[in-house]
Amino acid sequence: MAAEKLRDLSQPIDVALLDATVAAFYGTGSKEERAAADHILRDLQNNPEMWLQVVHILSNTQSLNTKFFALQVLEGVIKYRYGMKNYISEVIVKLSSDEICFRRERLYVNKLNIILVQILKHEWPARWRSFIPDLVAAAKTSETICENCMAILKLLSEEVFDFSRGEMTQQKIKELKQSLNSEFQLIHELCLYVLSASQRAELIRATLATLHAFLSWIPLGYIFESPLLETLLKFFPVPAYRNLTLQCLTEIAALSFGDFYNMQYVKMYTIFMVQLQAIVPPTTNFLEAYANGNSEEQAFIQNLALFFTSFFKSHIRVLESSQENISALLLGLEYLINISYVDDTEVFKVCLDYWNSLVLELFEAHHNLENPAATANMMGLQMPVLPGMVDRLGSQIMQRRQLYAGPMSKLRLLMICRMAKPEEVLIVEDENGNIVRETMKDNDVLVQYKIMRETLIYLAHLDHEDTEKQMLKKLSKQLSGEDWTWNNLNTLCWAIGSISGSMVEEQENRFLVMVIRDLLNLCEITKGKDNKAVIASNIMYVVGQYPRFLRAHWKFLKTVVNKLFEFMHETHPGVQDMACDTFLKIVQKCKRKFVIVQVGENEPFVSELLTTLPATIADLEPHQIHSFYESVSHMIQAESDPLKRDEYLQRLMELPNQKWAEIIGQARQSVDFLKDQDVIRAVLNILQTNTSVASSLGTYFLPQISLIFLDMLNIYRMYSELISTSIAQGGPYASRTSIVKLLRSVKRETLKLIETFLDKAEDQPHIGKQFVPPMMDPVLGDYARNLPDARESEVLSLFATIMNKYKATMIEDVPRIFEAVFQCTLEMITKNFEDYPEHRLKFFSLLRAIATHCFPALIHLSSEVCIMHRSNWHWQVVCE
Repeated sequence: MAAEKLRDLSQPIDVALLDATVAAFYGTGSKEERAAADHILRDLQNNPEMWLQVVHILSNTQSLNTKFFALQVLEGVIKYRYGMKNYISEVIVKLSSDEICFRRERLYVNKLNIILVQILKHEWPARWRSFIPDLVAAAKTSETICENCMAILKLLSEEVFDFSRGEMTQQKIKELKQSLNSEFQLIHELCLYVLSASQRAELIRATLATLHAFLSWIPLGYIFESPLLETLLKFFPVPAYRNLTLQCLTEIAALSFGDFYNMQYVKMYTIFMVQLQAIVPPTTNFLEAYANGNSEEQAFIQNLALFFTSFFKSHIRVLESSQENISALLLGLEYLINISYVDDTEVFKVCLDYWNSLVLELFEAHHNLENPAATANMMGLQMPVLPGMVDRLGSQIMQRRQLYAGPMSKLRLLMICRMAKPEEVLIVEDENGNIVRETMKDNDVLVQYKIMRETLIYLAHLDHEDTEKQMLKKLSKQLSGEDWTWNNLNTLCWAIGSISGSMVEEQENRFLVMVIRDLLNLCEITKGKDNKAVIASNIMYVVGQYPRFLRAHWKFLKTVVNKLFEFMHETHPGVQDMACDTFLKIVQKCKRKFVIVQVGENEPFVSELLTTLPATIADLEPHQIHSFYESVSHMIQAESDPLKRDEYLQRLMELPNQKWAEIIGQARQSVDFLKDQDVIRAVLNILQTNTSVASSLGTYFLPQISLIFLDMLNIYRMYSELISTSIAQGGPYASRTSIVKLLRSVKRETLKLIETFLDKAEDQPHIGKQFVPPMMDPVLGDYARNLPDARESEVLSLFATIMNKYKATMIEDVPRIFEAVFQCTLEMITKNFEDYPEHRLKFFSLLRAIATHCFPALIHLSSEVCIMHRSNWHWQVVCE
């Protein structure tokens, strides 16, 4: 009954009943009561006549929740209904006339303000031309009304300039902007009047917030040809208004419209710096101040960073014009460097973005000294470069570089102290202070590292000596224990690694010898497994970054690699992984050095390594052993003598081949031996090792794959039959059991190994002819015979690779490939658009490869296959 009474909108709604329904919705009653109330309120909200009841509801209810409900109804129809502006305006004025009522009903007033601005977007200026004059006139009648008027103006500016895209047409946005611009004088006068006459803190703060919203787009004359800037600077020292004022000054600092107001900017900056020194002395430790400060103080430091970076980006050249201005400029840079030490990601991002742009500008000027035309262009001179100008431009650039020498030196130290973690480093400190292996990459940190690395490289080019001096000084403090912490050593070593290649070779050699010597000494004298793990991580990172040095210094390279082998026995989390990764990285850059007999050696290093290989890999996990084998294969690939290369490969594969022969021997006695899960894992591990070697050796892997190929296909066939039997007996669920997953892993690894070898091998048709025919039945025939859930999509990608590799030489094999994969795959993927996504993708890759390289073979296929072929392409087009 009550619900029906509320839904009858032919007469004024029963406000008391509506209050009770809203209260039931927000109350703590039963779930059924809340659901019933929700249903009634939704019905009312969707009723097109409900908006006519809004004035009646707002006039008669005392419930804030009911008022919000009424305003929601109104907000939903503003775009289509007009005529509410006068009523809303009257309610706003009434509520904001009395301060007690205004403070009490603040949330309600804010919602009314939003509704009014939504109305304005549709009615102003065409149907409400007097809005700005009316608002300014109302503001002068009462300070609380004025405070709310400021809030409305701020909302209006944000709606028009910040949030309007997608909600209004471009023509409407342009019209609103023009209206605001043309009537801004009234708003400007009101703001100046408030700031000069009012003593009410809330009103002044509201006015400053409104100004902040307007400053980015108003004509500059309102700022520089009026008392506004002077007034703002008077408010800056007052704690209650400091942050809002600083935000306004930052907006002004970011504006740049030529040189017309340069002197005003200089004056603004000079006064600001004098005031700032009285508030925060330049010697302040901003790191501690931020850490210990309240939210207002932290916001102030962040706003300072925004002010300095905005001002310097637009106006730093003006401050370089006189000695007095230069002193203020250098002081500002000192403040910004100190702020850059604050341990807050957002603050540091703001600072780093500016440092990167400044250093790049200085580096490009320095780099282009030899190119007069480029230098003139950088200086903004669009004219032919005459004799004599070059010297003057060069002199100006050198003077500018000298001017910034002091700040740049401090900036180098900052970059060293705050260097972000590179991708290669796998060892991190967790939240409990323990050293652990990193489990997930932090993309934000990687982006930050790239920017910092770029900045530090530019800084190194500007002054190599200072860069080297700062880094070695900081390293000596690690050795002495004066500055020893994990973080300090990490950031220093990451910085050292990041500038690889920025010094001339001779200087780099001298520098790196000292760095590695000190790090090795540090590793010797430091106690504790965690400490040694951190130092080991840093040694590995640094040496991996300097391949040029390693190639030029064999004894050092050998020492480094032997140290990595030591680290491969260190079971601390992450150390072995990083040792294997670094070994691979170094071998890829220096592989020739390992296969020639070096001075003072009896045999190539690779031969020595192969002799001790079992002991070296004794403590490594399977995936680490695969990486190690890949690294050694890169060495072997660099050997030019075929006999030696085959000998090295045979020695490298001795361990896995022994295990393989053992497994095959046992299998010949009893095939059930291959069904044991430990044996399946061993087979998988051997295949993965072979794949790692094949990826590095390519064609030169031929002797090894020839050795295991036929036995590998027999195991493939047997495991495939086991999988099919399991799935046939156990249904789709069987494919998710651990034994079937393991068997399928062996099949996939077999296919991956063959594909890797054929893909990496040089284009030699006899290799294709040697390996493809034996695969026809064990691989292709098996694919055709299998149940759909047991078919490996890798079969399709393998034969796509074969087609792309051996092209027209495979033309005779196309009918057999089609016969094996075409119809059965088509049946799998044409039932719907979701099943077997991998098969779907790889099937079309195979078809594309055949059509590209063996198209004549398609012509000779049977008419039945051709019809299916055409229907398939038709189906593919439908899919796409």
